[in-house]
Formats: sequence, C-alpha cells, structure tokens
Amino acid sequence: MGVASSDPAVNEGLLPLGASRANRWMVAEGRANLVRQPVLPRPATVQAQGKLVTLDLARTALVIVDMQNDFCHPSGWLAHIGVDVAPVRRPIAPLRRLLPLLRSCDVPIIWLNWGNRPDRLNLSPSLLHVYNPSGAGIGLGDALPGSGAKVLERGSWSAAIVDELSTEPTDIHVAKYRMSGFQDTELDSILRNLGVNTLMFTGVNADQCVLCTLQDANFRGYDCLLLEDCTATTSPDYCMAATIYNVNQCFGFVVASEAIAAELVHRASKGANGD
Repeated sequence: MGVASSDPAVNEGLLPLGASRANRWMVAEGRANLVRQPVLPRPATVQAQGKLVTLDLARTALVIVDMQNDFCHPSGWLAHIGVDVAPVRRPIAPLRRLLPLLRSCDVPIIWLNWGNRPDRLNLSPSLLHVYNPSGAGIGLGDALPGSGAKVLERGSWSAAIVDELSTEPTDIHVAKYRMSGFQDTELDSILRNLGVNTLMFTGVNADQCVLCTLQDANFRGYDCLLLEDCTATTSPDYCMAATIYNVNQCFGFVVASEAIAAELVHRASKGANGD
C-alpha cells in the first residue's frame, strides 16, 4: 500500500496542523489525516575518535550549552568570583565557523541557556548552595557589585549569549536551571516535534552542564556526538579528559568540528556541481 499523505489528492481540502513539518497532521472539520510526510535522509559521514560515523542531517540538531555572559564574558559572574574564563571562550571561534554551515543545511540550532526566574522559585536550596556555599557570596540570582546584574537571571545581560556568537530568528532557545537541560524543561518535547534523534553537543562546562545534558539525552535514546573543540571547561584538565573518555566509552562519539564542517562543505560542493 502507498503512503496516503504523499498523495496530494488525499490531502485536498485539509489544512496542516503542527509546528514542525516532521510532526504534522492534515485536518478539516470532518477529517484528520495522521500520516506524517516522510523525511528524506541526508546522510553525512565524519571521522570520530576511533570510528567512522554516518549521521542523518535531516534528523540532527546542534545543542549549544551556556555560552552566556556570566560564564564566558570577562565582566561576567565567573570572572567576578575569580575564575579564569579564557578556556570557556575557546569554543567561540569554531562555533562561528560551524554555525553558518549547519544553518545552510537546515540543521536546527538550539541555544540551551541557564535562566533563573527573578524570584528564584525554580531553584532549590541544594542548588543555590553549590554556587554560594557560605550563603554570603554572590550566587545564582544575586546582584554583581558595580553593574548590579543579576546572576543568570532569565532575560538579563548576565544570561544573554555572548556577543561574538550571533543568533538567527530560526534558532531555538530553551531556558534551563539545572545541570541537565532535560530536567523540567521543554527540550525533549521540542526535539521530538522536530523529528530529531541525533544531537551534536557544544558549549560549557563540558564536565558539568554539557555532560549532564548529553547523558540525559543518551538515557532518552538520542544519538549523541560531543564536538570536542566546541566544548570547554574551567575545571582542571583531567575533568575534560574524563568527559571525553566517558562519552566515548558510554554515551556516544567524540568528533572535531572541522570534520563536520569539511563534510558539509563537501556536500554543498557536490550539490553545486549537480552530483
């Protein structure tokens, strides 16, 4: 039997219902066609650490974790409390090169950013304690001396993406307030509506929010790739080494963004040449 929804006559008089083409009905007052339109695969092959990996660009999204002023800017929160933010600025350059290529291939870009409520009612005492163990320091939601910026408050300069990384109207923004971007957020629902099953992870900190989100993605059945040069941490070097080891061993694949970029350029060249 043929796929009903691929026959234009079957959908005559019906209207689309759904935010994503990958998960959409066709409906009218007296009828509903629940057959989704097929999504044609767009395979791309890249060399990961120890294995050649083929992924489907039609079902892949890029997740950028916490590339925000409070984490990455010299005037942000981490810098204020004495953390050297130079390491977490290293993903900026490779991300600037990679983002236009992914957008040109219609790969969704998801900015997964820490964002507290102004009243901090989404933050438990145990979470507040991590960043302000004495209770007298500058922690989540507290005002920085001088600027008065509230640490990682949603909608503030503190929680904004660093200026060096430009966003586009088609990008997707998800606020989180735990180490994992899947905990108590809409991330999983968005990905399922997009028809995505493969996630490329970037951002900071590699051993904390990036790894926790990647692990939760793996637990939910998503295929996971960590883009090593687009990921960084202010933790000691052994933390990054352990993160790479654990991703390779347990949760997915580790790949350089140059391998992704080269494959995308190659695909674009083939398309331009009519191959």
